[in-house]
Amino acid sequence: MNFLAHFYLSGQDENLLIGNFIADGVKGSRYNDYPNEIRKGILMHRFIDHYTDTHALVMTSKQRLWNDYRHFAPVIIDVFYDHFLAANWNQYHSEELIDFAQSVYVVLENAEEVLPLKYKNMLPYMKRYDWLHTYAHVDGIHEVLTGMSRRTTHVSGMEKASKALTEHYNDFQSEFEAFFPQLQESSAAFLRNYANP
Repeated sequence: MNFLAHFYLSGQDENLLIGNFIADGVKGSRYNDYPNEIRKGILMHRFIDHYTDTHALVMTSKQRLWNDYRHFAPVIIDVFYDHFLAANWNQYHSEELIDFAQSVYVVLENAEEVLPLKYKNMLPYMKRYDWLHTYAHVDGIHEVLTGMSRRTTHVSGMEKASKALTEHYNDFQSEFEAFFPQLQESSAAFLRNYANP
């Protein structure tokens, strides 16, 4: 799952949200450098990623892209799944997506002093181009994947991947809709069972 799903699954907990945001930039046991509530968000992010990457429905989605995108297929699927969450946001959340996105940006701006440099530099672009709201539209997904393709050091072809989203839209959507409630339930169980490492 990409940024939007991680933020959504953080619920109302701002520290959990911050940890979910920075997790990919916190390697190994460096999560111990953060307060417990942020540390919980980092470990939750890792749990979500592992659960998603190994789930049979997600594997089916990735397999559809494998021949064309190889090891970039999981990255693309993360973005596709955020699209379906954004496009059907009112089924999952009572707050409008545009308002949710703005509240997330405020939380992250207020936490700037704990953000790793990469995420501190990323945040102004995320807010300026309203990445979270952009996910709701296929054109926005094209822009996101094109930007990711530009930033990678390898030839990824991700700038072409929105075509696959359009061609197999119903299949990807069905897989997301079957998968996401299971992710919600498993993430909630992770939080209930979390013990300070």
